[in-house]
Amino acid sequence: MGFLRIRTTVDERPGRLASLTAALAAKGGNILGLSVQPDTDGTVDEFVADIPASAESVRAALEEAGGRRVQVVPATAHELTDEPTRALLLAARLRAMPWRLPEVLADLLRADDARWVYGTDLSDLPDPTLLTVPVAPRRAIRLRRGGLPFTLTESARAAALVRLAQPPAEATPAERPVLLNDGVEVRVRPLTPLYREAVRDLHDRCSPDSRRFRYFTSMPALPPRVFDRLCDRDRGHSLVAGYDGQVVALATLMFSPDPGIAEMAMLVEDRWQGLGLGAALARMVLREARDLGFAEVKASLLSDNTRMRRLLLSLGATLVYTDDPGVLEARIAVGAVVPGPRP
Repeated sequence: MGFLRIRTTVDERPGRLASLTAALAAKGGNILGLSVQPDTDGTVDEFVADIPASAESVRAALEEAGGRRVQVVPATAHELTDEPTRALLLAARLRAMPWRLPEVLADLLRADDARWVYGTDLSDLPDPTLLTVPVAPRRAIRLRRGGLPFTLTESARAAALVRLAQPPAEATPAERPVLLNDGVEVRVRPLTPLYREAVRDLHDRCSPDSRRFRYFTSMPALPPRVFDRLCDRDRGHSLVAGYDGQVVALATLMFSPDPGIAEMAMLVEDRWQGLGLGAALARMVLREARDLGFAEVKASLLSDNTRMRRLLLSLGATLVYTDDPGVLEARIAVGAVVPGPRP
């Protein structure tokens, strides 16, 4: 048959990738390229393979091996170029000719068509073969690609390339003010070991329910090893909100072993809840995830945590039940955050 580009969604379980590669090998396939991308209901494994079998027989073999929504389309030898090198070359072309942004985006995602859309045309469409990439408040580029639906990872790649064509953003200050709904201003800073005692005091002041919603147990004190992990910039980024010498909230973005996915969690002192502080911190965390190149942020929450559920839904999250009936998982595409006022 020749070169094929193959995509399949799999459950996030150990051994799934091995099953897929074994199925391709059984069809005489030689895998020449592989990428792993997070998506809304699992992980998308994409292969470029030189394989003598027909597309239909490859699809059937992968479905039998545990693949879902398998798509198989023809590929060319040109698609075997190194993907990071290709992206860097496209970035160089865009820097030299920023007015050719639609064309460069189409090349990046191997789209069939890319064009500007304006105003009311920006509404999201349910068609997974269409991707709308915001460029300005009422201007975007819409890409179309038949055969292979766009993934969250590709959406993040497109958003990153668009930012390259825009004027440089102002550097994020180390300390940021947040004006709450009651008119009080708190200051948000990165978490450092200097806040050890202040974070311990925050936990002491929080109710058992607030601690239970954060840790799934009413943990009366934060163990030193957990605090040290929150401060470790190689494992994640954390923020603290302060007022009058006290830490009143803690928000965390933790890196995960799942490609392109980070995890978010937060703790807000009871008397500071319902004032917009949690929403402001969540948006900061999501922007940080976007700047670090993540495609998706997920959060686990207890099913009776109605306040957190409302917050996540307001940010565009999709909620699903887990194997534990008392626990929900929220997943947020970083490029699809509901716009809000910048703190």
